[in-house]
Amino acid sequence: MSIVSDIVIAHLPSKRKTTPSGWTSFNAPCCQHNGNTADNRGRGGLISEGDTVSYHCFNCGYKASWQPGRAVSVKLRKLLQWLGCTDDSITKLTFDVMRINEGVQVAERKIEIPTFETVPLPADAVKIKDITEFNKFSMAILEYIATRNLDLDDTEYYWCPSLAYRDRLIIPFYFEQRIIGWTGRTITADKKPKYMNEQQPGFVYGLDKQTYDKQFAILVEGPMDAIHIDGCALGGSEINDAQALLLNRLGKEIVVVPDRDHAGKKLVEDAISRGWGVSLPEWDQDTNDVGDCVDKYGRLYTLYSIASAAETSPLKIRLRAKKWFV
Repeated sequence: MSIVSDIVIAHLPSKRKTTPSGWTSFNAPCCQHNGNTADNRGRGGLISEGDTVSYHCFNCGYKASWQPGRAVSVKLRKLLQWLGCTDDSITKLTFDVMRINEGVQVAERKIEIPTFETVPLPADAVKIKDITEFNKFSMAILEYIATRNLDLDDTEYYWCPSLAYRDRLIIPFYFEQRIIGWTGRTITADKKPKYMNEQQPGFVYGLDKQTYDKQFAILVEGPMDAIHIDGCALGGSEINDAQALLLNRLGKEIVVVPDRDHAGKKLVEDAISRGWGVSLPEWDQDTNDVGDCVDKYGRLYTLYSIASAAETSPLKIRLRAKKWFV
């Protein structure tokens, strides 16, 4: 294996299969960038023989390959970008290959899918559905859930009676059906901090809910916005490489919906650099995020507005962003 095949394979979607002949097939990431409809039939093919790696799309015909002694081609760089590899990583790979071709020793880079440890929720935390006798604090949590247009069937909400957490809605973080973290959102407007988090590096909220029948995964900043639309959340406004790997392994189109602020602008540029889609819906100027839209217009309209505004062209995204971020 070479550093080129290593980085390509590390960014392949998790939904893929390998044939007896050695080809790995998955939904091709290139089609929508080449004037075709998005592939959902596993028409992308990759084969690695020794240090040589070749990609062929049996839908739109896009091809890219690399073998020792050659530079990293423009086509392969585009493929890596569409697979979610960052521009910095692609640039570094390009220069590393140039140095190897010149006989310079380059340290091997190992790309690993993040793993997470199981962690406990706060002591005495109980599922809200399991509470049989409510007091004023637990009732306040129920009222908060209602005012935020959330539903007890959305996820397993928890509440903790201890002084530190009794006025917080606790949302567990699941990965492969295990609790590996949580967030506690205050229901009191003036209480700081707004969130108390136990989040491991590289985690993306909502991955377990991205079923195979979904064509795309909507990526937002906060877990509560993700809950509204069955999407994924970064837990912030920046994407790290570990999160990008997990998202790309879903084998779906990633559509980013930023918050309407300065951090959201940066998130849009990050999404573009990874070859992801961006949605900047036709919302009122005082609708700043998914939660605001759900509060005003409901979940169905929010999802429709996001899907209708999804765009993959960097030029069109940037033109729309100039009007959207006012």
